[in-house]
Amino acid sequence: MSSNDIKYRRIPRISHLPQKHDDYEPLELGFNGASFSGAVFNLSTTIVGAGIMALPSTVKQLGLIPGIIMILMGAALTETSIDMILRFGRASKTATYSGVVADSFGGFWRTLLQICIVINNLGMLIVYMIIIGDVLSGTWSDGVRHSGVMEEWFDQHWWTTRCPLLLFTTVFVFAPLISFKHVDSLRYTSALAVGLAIVFVAITAGVAVVKLTEGTIGMPRLMPEVVDQTSFWKLFTTVPIIVTAYICHHNVHPIENELKDHTHMKSIVRTSLTLCSSVYIATSFFGVLLFGDTTLDDVLANFDGDLGVPYSSLLDDVVRVSYGVHLMLVFPIVFFSLRLNLDELLFPFATPIAYDNRRFFLMTSALMGFIFLGANFVPNIWDAFQFTGATAAIAVGFIFPAAIALRDMHGIATKNDRRASWVLILLAVSSSTAAICSDIYSIFTSDTGIKS
Repeated sequence: MSSNDIKYRRIPRISHLPQKHDDYEPLELGFNGASFSGAVFNLSTTIVGAGIMALPSTVKQLGLIPGIIMILMGAALTETSIDMILRFGRASKTATYSGVVADSFGGFWRTLLQICIVINNLGMLIVYMIIIGDVLSGTWSDGVRHSGVMEEWFDQHWWTTRCPLLLFTTVFVFAPLISFKHVDSLRYTSALAVGLAIVFVAITAGVAVVKLTEGTIGMPRLMPEVVDQTSFWKLFTTVPIIVTAYICHHNVHPIENELKDHTHMKSIVRTSLTLCSSVYIATSFFGVLLFGDTTLDDVLANFDGDLGVPYSSLLDDVVRVSYGVHLMLVFPIVFFSLRLNLDELLFPFATPIAYDNRRFFLMTSALMGFIFLGANFVPNIWDAFQFTGATAAIAVGFIFPAAIALRDMHGIATKNDRRASWVLILLAVSSSTAAICSDIYSIFTSDTGIKS
C-alpha cells in the first residue's frame, strides 16, 4: 500500500461536516440535532428535483406496466445502495461518502467520486436554473416561442427577460438559502418543496380524471412499442433517467450526521423513498394518461396550452409557477453537498468549511457565479447532461456503493449484498453503455437530417 493511500485513508476520518457535538463553536445556538421529519423532508427534496418532469415521457416510452415496475425497482436498488454506504461508513468510522470510498480504495477513487458528485450536482443546478428561467421568462423550442409567466402577466419589459429575473432569483432567493451551514436549517423549505411537487401531481391527476370521465382521453399504452432496432436500444436510455431521479447519496451522510438519533437513518431513507416513489408513480401514470403519445420529454412543456378543461390557463400557470418555486427550494439542498464535496476535493486537510467564514463565502460566491453564467449563456446543454446522467450519476448511485460492498474491507458484507452489488454494476454498465451509444446515434442522425 502506498504512503499516498495511507494518507488519504486518514483524511476521511476528519469530517468536513459540521458535527452536532464537536470542538468548534456551535454554528447555531439551540441546535441539538435534526428531527426525523426534518431529515425525511430534506432527503425527499434531494430526490425529487427536475427528474420528476422526465418520468412521464420515460413511462410512455417503456409502457405503463414496465415503467411503473422500473420506478419501483429504482427505489429498491437505491435503498440497497444507500444501506451499503451507511453500514460501511459506520464500520470505517467515517462521516462522508467520500470517506467510505477512501477507506475501501484509497485517495484516487475518493477524488474520482468527488469529481462525479461535483459534475452531477453542478449540472443539475444549472439545469434547474435554466428551467426556472424558462418558466419565468419563456423560451424558444423548435422555432416556437413559449411565453414565460412573468411575460404573460406583465407584458414584455426589460425586467421580464431571463437575465434580470434570474439575477433577482439569485440575490433574493438563492443567496439567503445557500448561506445556511446546517442542512437541517432547510427542513421547512424542503417540506414546502415536497408539498409543491404534490400540488403538481394533484392538478395533473384532477385534470386527467375529469377528461377520463368525459371520455376525451383513453388508457395509455401498457407495453413498449418496439418497431425496429433503434427503438429497442432506446429503451435502455430510460434507465439513467430513473437512476438520476433517485440520486441522493451525496446528501445521506450530511443528513445522518445532524440527526439526534443516528439509528433512525434507515427508517428515514425508507420513508423518503416510499414518499418519492409514490409521487413518481402518480406523476407518471396521470401524466401519460392525460397527454398520451403527445407527452413531451419535459412534461412541464405540455402545460403550455389548452388542457381542455375549465380554467385551463389558470391551471397551466399554477403548475408552472409551483414547479418553478419547487426547483428554487430544491436548489439549496443540492448546492449544500456540491459545496461540501468541492471543498473536500480542493482543501482535504483544512478545517470544516462551515467554520471558515472566508472560505465558505468565497466558495459559495464562486459556485453561484458559475451556475448563474452557465444558465444564462450556455442554455442548450441538455445533450451534455444526458451524458453526465449516464456516467457520473450512475457511478455515484450504483457503481461506487456496489464496489464498496464487493471490496468488503471490514468483513461485514452478506451474500445478499454481493448479489445486489453485481446486479447494480451489471445494470449500471449495460444501461450506461446503451444510453451513451443511443445518445451519440441520435446526435449524428439529427446532424445528418439537418445537413440533408
